[in-house]
Amino acid sequence: MSGNGSVPAPTRPASEFLAYEAECRSALKPLLAGLLDTAESAGWNRRTVASTLMFLAAQHVSATETSRGG
Repeated sequence: MSGNGSVPAPTRPASEFLAYEAECRSALKPLLAGLLDTAESAGWNRRTVASTLMFLAAQHVSATETSRGG
């Protein structure tokens, strides 16, 4: 993982769901930790930030699926 916040590309095919998902978690975990740290440093409650990120992620996926007709 580079220090500029980029996300490495997957090395497993999506068809290997468990390995693919685990690899995705590993790739995103440092970025999420950094975002949580930054928000907490700004004065936000870490649990509230995590909950809000889950909400926003679900909302984004729902909106994307709706716009694609899914």
